[in-house]
Amino acid sequence: MKKEEVLKKIKGGLIVSCQALPEEPLYSSYIMSRMALAAKEGGACGIRANTPEDIRCIKETIDLPIIGLTKSIYNDSEVYITPTLKEVKELMEVQPDIIALDATNRLRPGRMTLKELFLKIKEEYPEMIFMADCATFTEALEASVLGFDIVGTTLCGYTRETRNEKLPALSLMKEMVEKLPIPVIAEGGISSPEELKEALNTGVFAAVVGAAITRPAVITKKFINAIRK
Repeated sequence: MKKEEVLKKIKGGLIVSCQALPEEPLYSSYIMSRMALAAKEGGACGIRANTPEDIRCIKETIDLPIIGLTKSIYNDSEVYITPTLKEVKELMEVQPDIIALDATNRLRPGRMTLKELFLKIKEEYPEMIFMADCATFTEALEASVLGFDIVGTTLCGYTRETRNEKLPALSLMKEMVEKLPIPVIAEGGISSPEELKEALNTGVFAAVVGAAITRPAVITKKFINAIRK
């Protein structure tokens, strides 16, 4: 799909993050594809998915736009969301509609800056839509200047600089919407329908919800904590 078509499909809607890490009970590309199907039946406008294997399986199951990423751990960097060109190349083999990258000010593996990495990526894949996963407004502004197509609040609360921020980061969403010329996606800490409405009311282009929908262990723990209180 072309950029305009992809953006039209997700505008004003809910993107459901269907991800499970190896240590989690639902870790399986097949299970994530069924989770994505359930999300589509519930009205989701798009899916956020981790690893080429999961993306391939999801694409075989549903036809919603997919934000793809790969979480990889490197010893010399805190960045783990699509941290190098290697992960981008692997994602391009399965052709998600959008590729998400960590766009924080932290150094990537090999002490590469975001600018150095992203310029290489854009040169190699000029037609791909790229989403910047940010933690602060300054990072989102830099991503916009670099040429990212979309920015998100994904990493607010998950970096050293922002770990004490209250989520969802509504004030950050508002600032991004007011000051940036590209679409803003709300993501991170949206745990209820009411919080989703609050996020969308900031004027963001779309919103992502993950754990509150697709991580049963997290959902169960909330109920357990409630009865223990």
